[in-house]
Amino acid sequence: MSDAHSPLPTPLPSTAAPGMAVTTLQPKSRRIPRSSRSTRRISRHLKAIRISLTGMILLALIFTITIGKSLLIPLVLAAFIGLALNPIVVTAARFRVPRWLAAWVVMVALIGALAGGVGMIATPAMNWFHQAPEAIRTFAPKIKPMTQQLEAASRATQNLVGGTTGRGAASTGTPAVSFTAWDVVSNAPKVLASVLTVALLVFFFLVYGDEILRRAVEISPTFAYKRHTVSIVRSIQVEISSYLLLTAAINMALGLLTACMLWAYNVPDPLLWGTVAMVANFIPYVGAITTTTILAVVGVLHFQELGPAILPAMTFAGMTAVEGNLITPMLQGRRMRLSPVAILIWLLVWGWLWGIPGALLAVPMLTCAKLITAKLRGWAWFAHMIQR
Repeated sequence: MSDAHSPLPTPLPSTAAPGMAVTTLQPKSRRIPRSSRSTRRISRHLKAIRISLTGMILLALIFTITIGKSLLIPLVLAAFIGLALNPIVVTAARFRVPRWLAAWVVMVALIGALAGGVGMIATPAMNWFHQAPEAIRTFAPKIKPMTQQLEAASRATQNLVGGTTGRGAASTGTPAVSFTAWDVVSNAPKVLASVLTVALLVFFFLVYGDEILRRAVEISPTFAYKRHTVSIVRSIQVEISSYLLLTAAINMALGLLTACMLWAYNVPDPLLWGTVAMVANFIPYVGAITTTTILAVVGVLHFQELGPAILPAMTFAGMTAVEGNLITPMLQGRRMRLSPVAILIWLLVWGWLWGIPGALLAVPMLTCAKLITAKLRGWAWFAHMIQR
């Protein structure tokens, strides 16, 4: 056949020189351009610089908040009171009542209520302060039956290690706790100046709050941005006002129930301890523990037997447990609920920065931050992190 006699294909001539091995060509590896590597290096340096600047700005902000607390605390407190009372002024304005007149009436009523409350509890509070040394001296013998076992263990430990204590050793004296008229007079100007500053700020917030909002809207660049700003500010204002009013109402109800409970148990000065419970309840967890401890001490000082002594404290602990786990979550809803870890961290931070006023304002500030960041683009992660 013709196919069997067809010639074999001839190999292609090799271009290699004689005596050299023939090598196959490999594809060249991709090399990163030098400009791209420089760009990555510069971006890493810029990121490190940005992190360093952020940390420096945070430290500078903390330092500014700390040294400016005498100015910032009245401002923040006045802002919260103004937000809480603003719905009353807005409602009065709907009935053709001028804002300045409604704000004036609200401020007079608020100052009158505060002055009346302080006048009612001032005398019992001063009596307790003046009786503090005697109360401290009588407190130890009353709890001695409860600490006899601890004392016996301490004596056994001292005998075991060979330590002896002289029977005739002089006992350490109880430090005297007293308040003079000079202390009250010297601190009165500072207190009056702070109260006057807060009152004036609240009044001006109530009168000119809408005008400030209108000026902020006027500087917005576009109409859509203006409408978005108004909707966000109005919703945040309504939610924060409702939260503050509801929290104040719950704490006032708790203080009133505490005073009634203490009056039923024949505990002296129930209005004073009810006010303490109301104010301390603005600090979650810590306030309830503090008030329970105070009521336990007051019960031990007033009653002779252990059962009646701890009954007021145990009753208050049950009331705060019901309030914190049932009533407050049911009334405030899920939007206002915060993580206990976030609350404790926030309390530690602001208590460290501002002391007791910072601890009282910490949770309202955290709740406001949650409501605000939930509506701002790019900050929803913060609201998600601190919610329960």
